Amino acid sequence: MMAEIQIIELTHYFDFIDASTIKIKGHRIGIEHVLRYYLEGYSPEEIAQEYPGLSLETIYATITYYLANQQEIDTYLENRIKRDEQAYQYWHDSDSPLIKRLRAIRDKQEKYQ
Repeated sequence: MMAEIQIIELTHYFDFIDASTIKIKGHRIGIEHVLRYYLEGYSPEEIAQEYPGLSLETIYATITYYLANQQEIDTYLENRIKRDEQAYQYWHDSDSPLIKRLRAIRDKQEKYQ
């Protein structure tokens, strides 16, 4: 019975997209964004100023979830950082479709000059 109550309460605040993505319900904000500020020493009220669309209740729920599952969430946060760094590196090293088109145009112009 207790586990059912806990699951209902968590799904009220969070969307568990998959093992690597936990979003705050009704927002595109992941729990890692709120927790980053919390771990840097921001108070819940200060976090609310950074994310005015989030209620204090939701911010407190996120912090409570972290404190109740600290080891698991620390691992989650580490994995999110690695994924974000890999995504950034891929983006940084890859040309966008626009850049590819511009280079093709430039190459074509240079060919005919």
